Amino acid sequence: MQNDIPIDSLRDSLRRILGGGLSSLVLIVVLLVLLFNCFQVVGAGERGVVFSKFGGIQQGVRGEGLQLKIPFIQQIIPVDVRIQKAETDSSASSKDLQTVDSRIALNYHIAPELAAQIYQEVGVMYKERLIDPSVQEAVKAVTAQFTAEELITRRAEVSVNIKEMLTERLVSRHIVVDEFNIVDFSFSPVFNDAIEAKQKAEQDALRAQRDLERIKIEAEQKVTEAQAEAESQRLQRETITDTILQLRAIEKWDGVLPQVTSGAVPFIDLKSVSP
Repeated sequence: MQNDIPIDSLRDSLRRILGGGLSSLVLIVVLLVLLFNCFQVVGAGERGVVFSKFGGIQQGVRGEGLQLKIPFIQQIIPVDVRIQKAETDSSASSKDLQTVDSRIALNYHIAPELAAQIYQEVGVMYKERLIDPSVQEAVKAVTAQFTAEELITRRAEVSVNIKEMLTERLVSRHIVVDEFNIVDFSFSPVFNDAIEAKQKAEQDALRAQRDLERIKIEAEQKVTEAQAEAESQRLQRETITDTILQLRAIEKWDGVLPQVTSGAVPFIDLKSVSP
């Protein structure tokens, strides 16, 4: 009796085994893909804006950490809400029509609860589309209210005014201004020369005023010294005169005391016997 297995039966069995295994493998792969697409990590300092891939309909904002989403239907777009720094160069005209070049440093952040709105309205290019134009506008508007010299002497006030205008403008676009600084002001060479000449003139005037005050004080000191000297000489003359009068009275006294009835020693008025 032959124990050979028919080749056709063996081939059919192998096909069934391989077919079932392949289907299982495909199913596992599909499940893994679905599983990985069900989750997305939102990083620290970010907010995840949830959108539908079909029409881009906003479906909320997610916080930091591992977030669940519907695979192939929803997408989570990270938006940075940490404080960021933007430096912008600006050119404007002062009240006295001087050209002023400045460098502006701005610290800002996206309002976390409004991250979806700003992404839907502007996208991720909000610095180029909102912040830089707002800085330019605020700097030009405030600079035009001050002369070039006032921009230097009242720099803190200028900075506060620009910050207030920027804050008012950007808050409506869901951007919060944290800090604002004018890094540098620069003017034309002609204006710089004029400022230097003015400062030199003011220094010379101040030096001349100090010299005048010094001369005046020295003159007053001399007058005071002269008055003191004159008073001293007057007192000396009076002292000398009284002494001379007394000596002359003594020279003319004959040594006879005036007669008095009370027995007391008479008082001699030397002036009465002076010539």
